[in-house]
Amino acid sequence: MNTLNLRIEKEIAIIEFDQPDSKVNVLNTDTMRELDGAIDGILGKPEIKALLIVSKKAGIFIAGADIKEIEHITSADDAREKAENGKAVLDKISNSGLVTVAVINGVCLGGGLELALACKYRVAGFSDAVKLGLPEVKLGIIPGFGGTQRLPRIAGLTRGLNMILSGEMISGRDALKCGLVDRLFPEVRLIENSVALARGILQKTIRTGRKEKKKLFLVLLEDTPFGRALLFSQARKNVLQKTKGFYPASLKALEVIRRTYGKDFKAGSRIESEAFGELAVTDVSKNLIKVFYLNEEFKKLPWIAADIKPDKINKCGILGAGVMGGGIAQLVSFYDIPSRLKDINYEALKSALKTAKGLFDYALKKRILKRHQVDYKMGLISPTTTYRGFENTGIVIEAVVEDLNIKQKVFTELSRIVPPTTVLASNTSSLPIINIAQAAEYPERAVGLHFFNPVHRMPLVEVIRSERSSDRALATTIAFARRIGKVVIVVKDVPGFLINRILLSYMNEAGFLFEEGMDIRRIDRIARGFGMPMGPVELIDEVGIDVGYKVAKILESSYGPRMRVAPILEKVKEKGLLGKKSKAGFYLHKGREKEPNPAIFGLVGPSGSGHISDETALKRMIYIMVNEAARCLEEKVADRPQTVDIGMIMGTGFPPFRAGLLRYADSVGAGNIVKDLEVFEKGLGALRFKPCNYLIDIRDKMGGFYGTV
Repeated sequence: MNTLNLRIEKEIAIIEFDQPDSKVNVLNTDTMRELDGAIDGILGKPEIKALLIVSKKAGIFIAGADIKEIEHITSADDAREKAENGKAVLDKISNSGLVTVAVINGVCLGGGLELALACKYRVAGFSDAVKLGLPEVKLGIIPGFGGTQRLPRIAGLTRGLNMILSGEMISGRDALKCGLVDRLFPEVRLIENSVALARGILQKTIRTGRKEKKKLFLVLLEDTPFGRALLFSQARKNVLQKTKGFYPASLKALEVIRRTYGKDFKAGSRIESEAFGELAVTDVSKNLIKVFYLNEEFKKLPWIAADIKPDKINKCGILGAGVMGGGIAQLVSFYDIPSRLKDINYEALKSALKTAKGLFDYALKKRILKRHQVDYKMGLISPTTTYRGFENTGIVIEAVVEDLNIKQKVFTELSRIVPPTTVLASNTSSLPIINIAQAAEYPERAVGLHFFNPVHRMPLVEVIRSERSSDRALATTIAFARRIGKVVIVVKDVPGFLINRILLSYMNEAGFLFEEGMDIRRIDRIARGFGMPMGPVELIDEVGIDVGYKVAKILESSYGPRMRVAPILEKVKEKGLLGKKSKAGFYLHKGREKEPNPAIFGLVGPSGSGHISDETALKRMIYIMVNEAARCLEEKVADRPQTVDIGMIMGTGFPPFRAGLLRYADSVGAGNIVKDLEVFEKGLGALRFKPCNYLIDIRDKMGGFYGTV
């Protein structure tokens, strides 16, 4: 079946993209071949003077190149050839001599934007669905169809660098300001107005306005050798700060643009293709593509039978205006859902509103929102010290202190106020939902909805189903979580659930390493060198030593000696050192700076860290997580390895370039991990390292968590 439809209105040809059996249009080999033939046919008709490229998909222009084809590239030469072939088609459009117009009605990313850039003019609708970007670096590659060459020339070097190096999207309005699009039209008349524009250009009755006159500082920055050198130098610093050197694509894109900006276009295109070829076959790119597929899968994974229809939430109740409750209220209102925020403390409510206002003001500063939107969304948060206003909530999220008695009391009180259809969701990080649900009049409507801190930034939520939770309650909670922008995993109702159970083993192991004499800075440096966003000791301080210790003790009481809490955590907590929130924990925190807290050094015995190598320390921290993840699969806490991997990436920041904890384990080999765990178990006499049966089965029978490696 054809992807393209060609129609001609007098001197104007219109190519319509409409990929069969797909919600989006993508550029693959067949589509590019079809486009090439259509262009040749148009160029063979001298009466045609203009070409419009449009999409028949609602809210989608072209979503990019076909990632499956990139995934299956096996050699740099093959990748380079694919890039060159694509460029040849787009260059044919660019050099056609026609008035070419890309009519952008929605998402226009990657190869789709590169196609639009090859046109002389670009127009877009006013719709918020219009998003333009070159997100290739997020897949470990760079634009390969001329994006590094055309975008900086059209939108300006500064804007081009920002878009390519970050992979972020911009709106149609921002694209108009920088000259990336020439006109914005009402959505309902987008094609008609685009045809009129093309005719006006042909008849010389319309002049297209390019971007605003460049400001002086941009002239100095982009149009002088010294300014460009400064710009490239700062861009490199920013990239290294953000990627820590683990993601080579941004640096390679920067190098390509630095070498080619303002120089011969053809030579620059060849350099781009070479760089694309190098990157497309790297492990980083292959792993990031795996993560992309994981993310897409978990955005729409059903979890519940199709005949179970979730209730739509029109109002959300939130109990507890602490860090988590306040963050949840801000997030819910961001997505235009009214929330009723209750706390017994007026100061807590005041602080929560202040935090929400700060987050909305930041969105205003970044032009994510407009002033009227900020005011409207802030107005959706309604603070209270009573249960008044909870009678008509569709879901209530409990985010009070991690104490079973208090949570049960809250569920009992709620049962008397909200209707039987209201979902009662606990944000507990470790307590079994069934124990909390027993206090509710209708336990079947109780679920766990575990957010991660900071709520507005961490993309994951764990939805926990107790043995009493109904399908409808679960379906409603999943739909609600997705509506507020979260990636959802559904896990079994056990203490610590999935992510905290795995992550606490990593943090706890750092405590044991410190007790054995390792410097906390070294422990954190080793973890960050692996790619973790934060070292385990830094993370303990960030979470709060009191909170971390409390959760760790819950896990110890539930799982026994193998989850024994490192004694140092209790010692530090008893000294009143709570972590970052009290300015003192394992580190002393001074603004953004921190240094080891001298008060902790007397809490451990003589240093004996010399015998622990960086490699051994890293293996102890990572492999203990692998072992715990294997137990979670064995106990059906998670249904499959993919759930563990997406959860660890989205919930803890486990490095995406390693494709997930269990993908990483497969790259090391289960046999090697079991062997090292047995060495640690014997050498330290520590039950926590004993390989679980599932991990041994992986070694002996399956070859890997994902099958034969």
